[in-house]
Amino acid sequence: MKIAIVTAFPPSKVTLNEYGYHLVKNFVQKEEVTELILVTDYTAEPKQLDFKNSHKVSVNECWKFNSYTNLFTIVSAIIKEKPDAVLFNLQFVKFGDKKIPAALGLLIPMILKMFGCTSVVLLHNILEQVDLTNAGFTSNKIAKKIYNFIGTQLTNCILKADAVALTITAYVSILKAKYKAQNVTLIPHGSFESPQSVSFDLPEGPKKVLAFGKFGTYKKVEILIDAVELIRQNINEPLEVVIAGTDSPNTPGYLQSVKDKYAHVEGLTFTGYVEENDVERIFKESTIVAFPYTSTTGSSGVLHQAGSYGKAVVMPDLGDLALLVKEEGYQGEFFNPSCTSSLADAIQTILEDDNYRKRIAQTNYNAACSLSMDKIVDMYLNKFEELQSKKNPQLIVGNI
Repeated sequence: MKIAIVTAFPPSKVTLNEYGYHLVKNFVQKEEVTELILVTDYTAEPKQLDFKNSHKVSVNECWKFNSYTNLFTIVSAIIKEKPDAVLFNLQFVKFGDKKIPAALGLLIPMILKMFGCTSVVLLHNILEQVDLTNAGFTSNKIAKKIYNFIGTQLTNCILKADAVALTITAYVSILKAKYKAQNVTLIPHGSFESPQSVSFDLPEGPKKVLAFGKFGTYKKVEILIDAVELIRQNINEPLEVVIAGTDSPNTPGYLQSVKDKYAHVEGLTFTGYVEENDVERIFKESTIVAFPYTSTTGSSGVLHQAGSYGKAVVMPDLGDLALLVKEEGYQGEFFNPSCTSSLADAIQTILEDDNYRKRIAQTNYNAACSLSMDKIVDMYLNKFEELQSKKNPQLIVGNI
């Protein structure tokens, strides 16, 4: 099978590039995948193809973030390559944070359907579940109505693909109910690595609380820094805070402003963007992974990463985080997202009971193992084969 995957890819900084990396990495390990066309964005440095069977990958850099021509260049590239199936790694701001480029990019699966291409869209978020104010889009009531109207029309276009994969059961239910969609399916997010044996013992040195992601909209790190300052009044051992990641595209300059505000706080590290090959070290050095969120916009990649590396977490009991706890078996100490002392209590509860920390870590590791990325890729391959067999009933699925 010749597969095309449309995604951002490291060293790109465009959203979902890490997920794209692990998708491609696991697809090319499958015997039935003979060739993979990486339909990706331009980067100054070569793409990071540092994995086994990378010889199967052909890189086609043909689009740019916020470009008005992405629709044409991506469609042209795929028609020229003639893959057996196309997988889109999408969310609503995948192709741009400007309205027109973002919207045009989301029309691509529908256009390819017109050309007879078999396509599956992995949709990481749906507008119906996004808090537009907290996510940094708009707080204006009229603007929200406009966003929701446009989002509904774009979702209808995305649903023209042969299949749309969603990572959370509630998303599937919403699209089936609102859009009467029959081509939506649940394929979980999955953990990035195929987890190997991990140690649940802590590394030497100060204990570290890690926050990882793109910050400034619904992910605010001030509450975490303030919480650790409260904890330091009650414990005698060293405790550090590591903020790993960058600003959200909607809030440029946010982390620098936090860094300036808390310049007096000791043991506070801002790593900036974390390269893919440095992610493992960042997680392994941490004691606890914290989620200082006031909202959610999709299945949490950071929670799945924390599980892969066997880490305890503290998180708000809201939105998609709460759903993942119920659906996939993750566990954490919960806190009130608007209360600093609640977060401090949650962190301190884990710090003061190492057996409890280990139990949470082991539970999260087991959850990650049950849905590792190689298993998720098998689900996509099964979906491709199902779609191909429907288009070609005489095809023997096992020989695709």
